[in-house]
Amino acid sequence: MAAPLELLQQRHSAPSRQLGEPAPDEATLRELLAAAIRVPDHGKLVPFRLIRLAGEAKLRFGAQLAGLAIRKQPELSDAKREKERLRYTFAPLVIAVVARLDASSTVPEIEQRLCAGNVAYNLLLGAYALGYGAQWLTGWAAYDPDVATLLGLAANEHVVAFVHLGTPQVEVPDRERPALDGLLSTWAP
Repeated sequence: MAAPLELLQQRHSAPSRQLGEPAPDEATLRELLAAAIRVPDHGKLVPFRLIRLAGEAKLRFGAQLAGLAIRKQPELSDAKREKERLRYTFAPLVIAVVARLDASSTVPEIEQRLCAGNVAYNLLLGAYALGYGAQWLTGWAAYDPDVATLLGLAANEHVVAFVHLGTPQVEVPDRERPALDGLLSTWAP
C-alpha cells in the first residue's frame, strides 16, 4: 500500500510539450473534473467554470492565439512566433479554469480566485493520480482581454489556468524542491 502522502510528495508537472495521446477518455475526464471541483468554497459561490479545448477546436484556438500574439507584438522573433504557433499542438486536451467573481458577495474576491486556483491544482493532482501528465500554464493569454472575448468570458470572469493534459511521452524528472525548514516558523507572542 502506498504511503498516505505519496501522491503529494511525488506529484510534478509534465511540460506541455512532452504530453501526447492518450488524454483521459470521456468517462475518466468527467470523473477527474467532478473530483477537481470539490474545493473549499466560502459562501458556496462556485466562483469558477471550466472550458474544454480539444481536437480541432483546440488547434483553432491555438492558431487564433498565435495570430493575436503576432498582431500585438509584430517585433516577435521567429523563435517566439514558432513557440506561439505550436503552444496548443502538443497536449491532446486543455482545460481552461475560469474564475467567476461575484463582486456583490461578502466573500473577498481573493478567496474566490483561490477557489478557482484550487480547481486547477486538483486537476494536476487528479491527472497525476490517474497516471496522466498535466501542466498549469498561464502566460499572456490568461490576462489578455481579446483572449477573454475569444473564450466568451463575461466581464467578471478571467482565466486562472490553462491546464494541459495528456500522457507524458518521456520520463519527467522532478525538480529540486524548497526545504521546509526555510519556510516554517512558529509564532510566539
